[in-house]
Amino acid sequence: MEDSALDDTAALVKAAAGGDADAWRGLYQRFSGLVWAVSRAYLPVAADAQDVAQTTWFRFAEHLTRLRDPERAGAWLAATAKNEALRVIRTSGRAIPVSDVALIGFDVDERSPELLLLEAEEEIEEAERAQQVWDAFQELSERCRLLLRVLIAEPRPSYQEVASGLGIAVGSIGPMRGRCLKRLGTLVERRGVSGRPE
Repeated sequence: MEDSALDDTAALVKAAAGGDADAWRGLYQRFSGLVWAVSRAYLPVAADAQDVAQTTWFRFAEHLTRLRDPERAGAWLAATAKNEALRVIRTSGRAIPVSDVALIGFDVDERSPELLLLEAEEEIEEAERAQQVWDAFQELSERCRLLLRVLIAEPRPSYQEVASGLGIAVGSIGPMRGRCLKRLGTLVERRGVSGRPE
């Protein structure tokens, strides 16, 4: 993250601590994707991740006036989301994997039966392909799954925020990401998954 963005974050934290609602909204818009991604990376059940995200923002509000490094608010939020998620895992004693692949349904419309059938077959093929990729993703190590989930958060987190959220060194994120993607590619290829149809 550039120095100007760090200065801007520090200014937003200071303004939010002083009661500026627009500054609070700005912080939320900037970091809500990161908080959600870290929460969801550890907790496959969306409701649990949502609870952790809300708790993280509550803790942030509690500590807003006491942050030692306000420019590192994103890293603080990421680390807090991680700790809250781990607390949920410890206290619930469960981690239930869920599939992200949706069920396919048919809508009644004016298209011809042939076109509906063709589109349905394409959707089924796409869902099967997505399921194969998801299955391959599930075979990755937990560390790889966590990293890849957090790296796709919007807006994209800085490496410092990722490092804080996952407890890994900043310098190892890029190489680890490369190894994880290569492994995922191998697992997908092994399943014979072809590219997206034209």
